[in-house]
Amino acid sequence: MNTDLALEKRTMSKVTRRLMPFLILLYFFAFLDRVNVGFAALTMNKDIGLTASLFGWGAGIFFIGYFLFEVPSNLALEKAGARIWLARIMMTWGVVSACGAFVKGPTSFMALRFILGAAEAGFFPGVILYLTFWFPSRYRAQVVGLFMLANPVSTALGSVVSGFILRMDGLFGMAGWQWLFILEGLPSVVMGCITLRYLSDSPAKAAWLDSAERNWLDTQIRAETAERARRHKMTLAQTLANPHVLVLGLIYFLIVTANNGLVLWQPQIMKALGLPEHWVGPVNAIPFVVGAVTMLVWGRLADKRGKYRVDLACACTVAAAGLALAAASTQPLAVIAGLVLAAVGGYGALPSFWALPTTFLSGTAAAAGLALANSIGNLGGFAGPYMIGYVRSTTSGYAYGLAVLAVAALLAGIIALRARGPGGDESVDAVEVSLDSRAR
Repeated sequence: MNTDLALEKRTMSKVTRRLMPFLILLYFFAFLDRVNVGFAALTMNKDIGLTASLFGWGAGIFFIGYFLFEVPSNLALEKAGARIWLARIMMTWGVVSACGAFVKGPTSFMALRFILGAAEAGFFPGVILYLTFWFPSRYRAQVVGLFMLANPVSTALGSVVSGFILRMDGLFGMAGWQWLFILEGLPSVVMGCITLRYLSDSPAKAAWLDSAERNWLDTQIRAETAERARRHKMTLAQTLANPHVLVLGLIYFLIVTANNGLVLWQPQIMKALGLPEHWVGPVNAIPFVVGAVTMLVWGRLADKRGKYRVDLACACTVAAAGLALAAASTQPLAVIAGLVLAAVGGYGALPSFWALPTTFLSGTAAAAGLALANSIGNLGGFAGPYMIGYVRSTTSGYAYGLAVLAVAALLAGIIALRARGPGGDESVDAVEVSLDSRAR
């Protein structure tokens, strides 16, 4: 037993060190290219004639393209292999993102945002699926939390970097927001090329593991996959119509509505507090730095407790409380405190949420189910920015828009708490108990 534990510890440590920093870096650039439009808007909107409502529509239409191509892209990843397909996605979205520098008005802005969503479709659920090839279920929430660390970190670091790049306004005759799209888009193309040489598709193909490590990990992953298939065997059609997958999609839709509505509008909310423009970036980064730390801690605790559904509901409630505080406050410090609390809950919810579908989906069902839940959920990336833009154009200030996001986060928590089925906490325990009994 001690030998087995030592082998497990050595193998998982090596896998984590090899894969996670690189995957985090990939997601960093992916999310940066998705949300840098929020900073570009500080000067771009006036240059190309975008009203608050048109910006909300354009920022959100990214997720329509994302929705339409998500499931096909993830099924292609399962067939082509993660290494090739993730590299293709990255190179495509990098080029499209850089082309954002050349939009001329509302129509070209919206068209490019739609194409960017289509180009990035499949990356996130593809990586979540890829993690199931390498990490047994008892590691899932914490590795998802570690991977998604790139989400708040890219927003926090991107806030500072984007603010600096905007100061390049006028260099070589281009506006600062044009430099923003170019300098934050092209690195993704480079990372796509590196992906082709760096990633391995599965443990069996990992030359950087020794034979004992490869055999142990391959056996663990195959056993868990077979057990999930035995307990919850589903065809592709059954997966796409599965009520538990659809409920997960609804929960994620509400979470993303709250999170992305805030991410894309927060720089402008900060500016509306009366902050000088050069302080908007650093102050905007604060909630995301706190959210990054919270996500790691929350994911680790969720794996120890195994009560993903309850932890998810608690996190959503915290996010709702923070958004409500920001909506009800008029003092800048109180608003910022509310936004920090919203980030704590919003990012704390993600590891627990993404641990749920991997407890009952495997194979093609996992590829389709993860993509479907993510694509439905990411429609919230359209709804959140658009709702704040619409409310902002019909009322004064951002209070009512933040209140709408608070309701979305609260509903996500309520639905998660009441949800039952294959994705519940009991599935995790049952699969692991079954595997343990076979081992004995």
